Amino acid sequence: MSREHTPVGADGLEALYPFLYAGAGDVDAVLDQVEKSTVDKVHEIVALRARVLAADRERLFACVQDVARAFAGGGRLLAFGNGGSSTDAQDLASLFLSPAGAAKPLPAFGLTNDIAVVTALSNDIGFDVVFARQLAAFGRAGDIAVGLSTSGNSANLLRAFDEAARRGMVTVGIAGYDGGKMAELDSIDHLFVVPSPSVHRIQEAQTTLYHALWELTLGALDDFGVDQP
Repeated sequence: MSREHTPVGADGLEALYPFLYAGAGDVDAVLDQVEKSTVDKVHEIVALRARVLAADRERLFACVQDVARAFAGGGRLLAFGNGGSSTDAQDLASLFLSPAGAAKPLPAFGLTNDIAVVTALSNDIGFDVVFARQLAAFGRAGDIAVGLSTSGNSANLLRAFDEAARRGMVTVGIAGYDGGKMAELDSIDHLFVVPSPSVHRIQEAQTTLYHALWELTLGALDDFGVDQP
């Protein structure tokens, strides 16, 4: 179907960019609306980040202590998520494994890095076990499991957290909306929820959270007097 014959809003863009569908023919007016929309989104994410920090400040510090203690004891970080959250999980692992500056690397891995393993587990057993099976194979007591989700309802994350808890791992969950089913789990030691209805703002705030987790963990390891590997 050509663009000319696409029903207004059929591609889902109208809700995101209403000024493109308002029938305005003035380019300057459209650009003004684009600028206003951008500024509004900036204000929205800044306010959301401040809200999350205020709500989770003490929880973040407690999480940092547990994560740093795990690394100090020889633990490794295993991160996982689906879609965009998978990319965030890989980014988090990369922060620890290949940090900028003088910080020494820490053992951290993304569980979606090996596409052969991911597709084999998904095809032969089921997508719900794609992370739990890897944690069963690689995870051990004293390791760290970090799962990211915008909805908090991903079945493969829920099973992964249960598996990680059974193995004595430190478990960290980062979710959006109201936390979803992740908020109901007893197997998550530290749960951070970004309270927003927007997937875009959720992922932006989640990125801030895990960058703070990484940076504060490095500082905590210094405080422990640990020579990072």
